Amino acid sequence: MLKNLTTVHRSVKLLGLMAWCACATFATSANELTQAIDSKYRSVADRQRDQYRHPAETLSFFGLKPDMSVLEVWPARGWYTEILAPYLKDKGQLTIANFRQNDGSMEDERKIFWARLATKLKKDIEKQPEHYGAVRVEQFDPPGLMQLQQVNQFDLVLSFRNSHIWNEEGYLLDVYRALFDMLKPGGTLGLVEHRSSRLSEISSRAGEGYLDEYYVISVAQQAGFILAERSEINANINDTKDYPKGVYALPPTIAMGMQDKARYLAIGESDRMTLKFTKPLQP
Repeated sequence: MLKNLTTVHRSVKLLGLMAWCACATFATSANELTQAIDSKYRSVADRQRDQYRHPAETLSFFGLKPDMSVLEVWPARGWYTEILAPYLKDKGQLTIANFRQNDGSMEDERKIFWARLATKLKKDIEKQPEHYGAVRVEQFDPPGLMQLQQVNQFDLVLSFRNSHIWNEEGYLLDVYRALFDMLKPGGTLGLVEHRSSRLSEISSRAGEGYLDEYYVISVAQQAGFILAERSEINANINDTKDYPKGVYALPPTIAMGMQDKARYLAIGESDRMTLKFTKPLQP
């Protein structure tokens, strides 16, 4: 009897130690993320957007850990890259799949602009290795350039406010399928996207740049993903979604110029869905 009680006591102590280690690891990870968010390399303008984008809560919701292999798709100016890179540089690996570089053959003005953003971010990363570390840079230009030759490579794939563009161009499902292939089995896809107004189970309404949440979920599921969880971290009840230039009327774009600028600034950035998907362990 005494021997059994001793065994039980040891087991309880072991479980307690394991729980303490898990809590300590989580606390350390959270502290490292806070340090990355508070980094001196981030501009005042970028920090001001934290109130709308909630980077700590969002990345924690997606399950980000410092030893992960992470892919960020279309980082544009690199708002999230500035946070992800220092957080992952010592134990993990960040890969960005940005817009295709302009080889001189581009004619689409929007793509030319995106290419400039991609070039600038790449140069910023190269200039500040002490902050970014060894970030891998790839090109991602649907529908022709979507395969990074990295199947089952990433623990976490992240996309912030890109899905509406892929949908406008007619290749949202193709992109999600490509991201599915890149993820390791059991890996996570984290999506943040401008959210339209839901009118009923089968209809929604919003201006340019917004997507229906249930539609996004449906397309992701069609690509093979399983919806793990939804969050209201990035919700904005002040966003009425009925502006002349759609989501682009809101910050940071302020597409209406001075017209009703104070109103749009008061609303803040758009109402956003925050969705966490997983890739099944088995096909």
